[in-house]
Amino acid sequence: MAHISVVIPVYKAENCLHELYRRLIEALEHITMDFEIILVEDCGGDRSWDLILEMAKTDSRIKGIKFSRNFGQHYGITAGLDHCNGDWVVVMDCDLQDQPEEIIKLYQKAQEGYDVVLANRGKRRDPLIKRFFSWAFYRVFSYFLEIDYNGQAGNFRIISRNVVTNFRQMRENLRFFGGLVTWMGFSTASVNVQHAARFNEKSTYTFKKLWKLASDSIIAYSDKPLRLAIRLGFIMSSLAFIYGMYIFLKALFTGSSVLGWSSLIVSIYFIGGIIIGILGIIGIYLGKTFDEVKKRPLYILSETTENLKKSLFHNDLDFLSHSLNFSRGRFLEHASENMNE
Repeated sequence: MAHISVVIPVYKAENCLHELYRRLIEALEHITMDFEIILVEDCGGDRSWDLILEMAKTDSRIKGIKFSRNFGQHYGITAGLDHCNGDWVVVMDCDLQDQPEEIIKLYQKAQEGYDVVLANRGKRRDPLIKRFFSWAFYRVFSYFLEIDYNGQAGNFRIISRNVVTNFRQMRENLRFFGGLVTWMGFSTASVNVQHAARFNEKSTYTFKKLWKLASDSIIAYSDKPLRLAIRLGFIMSSLAFIYGMYIFLKALFTGSSVLGWSSLIVSIYFIGGIIIGILGIIGIYLGKTFDEVKKRPLYILSETTENLKKSLFHNDLDFLSHSLNFSRGRFLEHASENMNE
């Protein structure tokens, strides 16, 4: 068991891994010498995994995990939490916007008796458009989940072993780390941290990926879209009933026929569109249910540094055995010569 584990999903990070490693070591050694760093490589197509292997060979505190394909950031966090063994676990991004030096603040706050300590990222160093979409996502997410989700924190936080143990029990296919931790409801605090500029300058999260994350997260953690669809249906029915009564009373008291073929066709198309949209929402939920029922693993590992360490260990044993056999042979040969003399 380590005292602190640091879990970091890695994607296209070959330019910053050495700097990340150096700063992590300096920060963690201010807290304890008993720590581990788990780097989960998400098949970004660069040299990140080669660099992780190099670091693992020189520092046994580095644990590397490589996926068989690109699964996504939150699956990387899940894999890291599945393989960590620290009393406290820090989750952070690899691009150095989450500064390793701030881990000390998180740890000190956690020692006051909190299971979760979030890192509030003050003024963010992201482009305006990204900050806007991020703000909009967390507002919508909080609305649909009906919880007060702290969008300033992102994934950067420290959690206790108790939180990790309970997190491992939640194996739903759609993953959103922050939402799952918030849902568990453990005692939570936050500290203000400095949000740094991105080391690689360009985010790997495209608008398409952000939209997919937002829609999947809402579908995974809330049935509110279905309840809103029911409300919309009742509202449309009520309006239609009121309008129908208006037509009936007008025809009854004035005897005038109701004109408006064009408006009738528009209304039919409008209501038809709403019905199709609601059926689409139901279809999405059914599709996600189908994915969950299949019970496929959340991720598949291609390689780990533990295999590398075992291989090096066996090579050392083979070398030691060969050396002992060679020495034994020389000893017996020397003893035989002495006996002949």
